[in-house]
Amino acid sequence: MLERVAEIEARFEELTALLGDPEVTSDHRRMTEVARERAQLERVVDLGRRFRDTSEALNDARDLLRSSDDDERELGREEDERLTPLLAELEEDLKVALLPRDPADEKDAIIEIRGGAGGDEAALFAADLFRMYQRYAERQGWRLEVLNTSESGPGGYREITFEVSGQDAYRRMKHESGVHRVQRVPETESQGRIHTSTATVAVLPEVDEVEVDIDWGEVRTDIFHASSAGGQNVNKVATAVRFTHEPTGIVVVCQDERSQAKNRAKAESVLRARLYELERAKAEAEVADARRTQVGTGDRSEKIRTYNFPQDRVTDHRVNVTLHSLPRILDGEIEPLIDAVALDEQSRLLAATTA
Repeated sequence: MLERVAEIEARFEELTALLGDPEVTSDHRRMTEVARERAQLERVVDLGRRFRDTSEALNDARDLLRSSDDDERELGREEDERLTPLLAELEEDLKVALLPRDPADEKDAIIEIRGGAGGDEAALFAADLFRMYQRYAERQGWRLEVLNTSESGPGGYREITFEVSGQDAYRRMKHESGVHRVQRVPETESQGRIHTSTATVAVLPEVDEVEVDIDWGEVRTDIFHASSAGGQNVNKVATAVRFTHEPTGIVVVCQDERSQAKNRAKAESVLRARLYELERAKAEAEVADARRTQVGTGDRSEKIRTYNFPQDRVTDHRVNVTLHSLPRILDGEIEPLIDAVALDEQSRLLAATTA
């Protein structure tokens, strides 16, 4: 472990020196890459140095225990009692900090919610999930921007795509991918029967041009009149944009902006994120050990959570956690659920690395 920390510390010092190199500082993109990598290593370097200093101090304290002077032995005993648990805590923190990191964790997130089984009720549930994430983003101090909507009935969404920007946005949101199930009595149900509906959530890391180079010769572009809430100019000018990536069949539509250029930019961002995620999925599928340590595959066919209104409960099926505070959760208080899944993933990774 300490050898790995030493390697990271050497790289950290190298990156620190690069930040003062005129060739790097004059290249904004290179400067950003260096600063980002250095920031990712800073916690490990800090913990490593604190672990080393604490270990040396503990050795000095234990040397005092062998002293012939009573006061020195007492001081050594007090320091031993204080530093031993601190060193153990630092060691655990260091092990966690050294776990393999998802390179996308520092990125912003693009989230797609689609109504699934259940017709209008599924569309209403999709809207509930969007508001839940919207409130959570507000609580985190993140910026949320809607990229595209396809409405269904009063207050529902057939589909909604939005971007969440802020510190740890993708890292905190990535395990929300999957099928979310709701059990409740619809307002239109006169017999009081409980209906089960679903909505799918996909969380994608936002990527830039450097990471995904789109071959635009493989993309069919269609411009058409918008039909969503943003399509007030529908009879004046065609502003909606549809990209079809022919090799993969990925289709992206953006129509909420009144400007074709803005819709095109948003659609390109979503297309880039989907292509990036497609390549990530292929790479993960080739690494069996990495797949085994995941909390869930994030596949849209995987049911991850149930929201049961009659029983006022939310259950995350991946970690078998149930909370009886459904209104607060739908108001964005989803931190306990996110933390439970993240902690489970961390435990699996630790077990895998020590096996």
